[in-house]
Amino acid sequence: MNQPLLYRINDHHFWLSPERCIYWQEKKTLIVADLHAGKTGHFRKSGVAVPQKIYREDLQRLLTQILFFKAERLLILGDLSHSRSNKELELFKKWRADFHLLQILLVKGNHDILEDEWYWDCDIRLIPEVFIEEGFRFQHDGETIVITESVLYTFTGHIHPGIHIRGLGKQSLKFPCFYFTEDFCVLPAFSRFTGLSGVKQRKNDKVFAIVEKEIIEVKYTGSIY
Repeated sequence: MNQPLLYRINDHHFWLSPERCIYWQEKKTLIVADLHAGKTGHFRKSGVAVPQKIYREDLQRLLTQILFFKAERLLILGDLSHSRSNKELELFKKWRADFHLLQILLVKGNHDILEDEWYWDCDIRLIPEVFIEEGFRFQHDGETIVITESVLYTFTGHIHPGIHIRGLGKQSLKFPCFYFTEDFCVLPAFSRFTGLSGVKQRKNDKVFAIVEKEIIEVKYTGSIY
């Protein structure tokens, strides 16, 4: 794996991984958003031929990140699951059983609609809306953040952020990204089977695109892209 990038917030060390996650060094915690377990199975049930290996590869990537950083805890910022129970969610259960010593916290997202018992069976601590720790706030949907002087720095997911990078001849490609403002950070979707929602970078924002498993800082240009 290409090397992660260190980003400091309030004297805490957050390592941005090209595998679409963040490692919080002080808490030995891997932070991810939008795994969407079961999404490819949901599409197959609808007649769309999506290979199951996409989700298997996501689980393998997740394991690789946990081992690489030696994480003791996994914090999921919503949308662990995508739909009702299917074979992919059973696969996640088996994966979880193999790593039962890992603590898992889930801040529930709009797609986390399974019965609570399913999460309890996986030994996942459910957090209904917001998780606060060490002066940081973690939630699924950043649209509910109200910026005030006393607001905690917030980490969110949900929108699957992407950034346009322009090349020669005015060609433009969109890549998943980490999006930092002075008040909050939006993580890219961990699942690769997702769309991207373009972010509009402002002057003081920091944007890090994930390009071919490398992290590239995107400098502000004043363009809407």
